[in-house]
Amino acid sequence: MSSPGIGAPDSGALKLPPFSLDVQALDLGGEVKAVGLELLETENREPVRGKDAAEIWSAVFPALAGSGPYTVDFFSHIERVREFCKMREITLREAAERCVVLPQPNQERLRQIFERFEGETFGFRAGVAAQSPDAALESDLSKRGLDAYQAAYSRYDFCAICEPEDGWMTLLSETLWSSEVIRRVRPAVLPYDIYISRPN
Repeated sequence: MSSPGIGAPDSGALKLPPFSLDVQALDLGGEVKAVGLELLETENREPVRGKDAAEIWSAVFPALAGSGPYTVDFFSHIERVREFCKMREITLREAAERCVVLPQPNQERLRQIFERFEGETFGFRAGVAAQSPDAALESDLSKRGLDAYQAAYSRYDFCAICEPEDGWMTLLSETLWSSEVIRRVRPAVLPYDIYISRPN
């Protein structure tokens, strides 16, 4: 846990940080190993959205990836993604009929992506395998969306299903468990006054 809260002057009550990041193991059935990350407003338990959410998520994902390569995958609203990347000079790779890949956008680019595409569902892959095209997965993403990650995530450090509007990310990983996610993320979110918890 981080940021345990500070007492409000003269009230005797704890003043909790404005945001909470809940990190918990998920049971998705079968042999699928997953961790859920939920970014909430501490007081009302509503998803964090907008600029605050974009800044936090853009710090979280590079921290999870560490020093390894990563990509962002889009499989819908492709024309909007292309136009957005062209206007901001963000590198984009055409991967399959309905899939585009953004290789290794830096934190500022990630912030722009999370803010602009908050209402969309998109993917994030990290690990050595992310530095090369993955034609099989990218073709599958084009046909099946992010369900394609279930058959491929073991080749990566993790694959993530990003649903920023709901304040929710699902990490599929053979190597990242809740405590390791918290260990990697904690230093990256320190500037944002976030309470990190493991609800279960």
